[in-house]
Amino acid sequence: MSMQKHYVDEQTFEKINFSETPLTVGEYDNCQFISCDFSSAVLSHLIFTDCTFVHCNMSSVKLVQTAFRNVQFSECKLLGVHFEHCNPFLLAMRFEKCLLNLATFYKLVLKKTHFKACSLHEVDFTEADFTGSLFEECDFAQAVFDQTILEKADLRSSYNYALDPEKNKIRKAKFSHAGIAGLLAKYDITIE
Repeated sequence: MSMQKHYVDEQTFEKINFSETPLTVGEYDNCQFISCDFSSAVLSHLIFTDCTFVHCNMSSVKLVQTAFRNVQFSECKLLGVHFEHCNPFLLAMRFEKCLLNLATFYKLVLKKTHFKACSLHEVDFTEADFTGSLFEECDFAQAVFDQTILEKADLRSSYNYALDPEKNKIRKAKFSHAGIAGLLAKYDITIE
């Protein structure tokens, strides 16, 4: 007996509280989620392909083997989300004006990811690969960079980062003059 896989295509979900009524496990293709509440919801084993999340609260959402394939998050609250539990196969996300404080990207490969005007306070980027990524106007206050790959990444318009060039791969990455202090923070020197 084969199990019928739940498949949803080109549907818009608006103002739904998925914390109370969980999303059916299956595949969601080209779907839009607008002003939905996913806070602390379980999205494990779901597959989202070419989907958009706008004005959604996804704080503390559970992501075990969740697939985000070419997914855009706009103006979403993603506090404390553990992206490292996502399915790494074809993982591709884009974030615009999102609140990602305390999120974790531990060991994820997210090359060429675009973050625009995001709050990334205390985000854990340990051992993640963000080669060629664009961090546009992002606030990295107390974000953790350890063995992070940021080669060819662009952080020129971002701020509040402190990362040790000896503990992270930053070859050909782009930083602004103002951001140089964040690369030298460990030396406790004054730059004027």
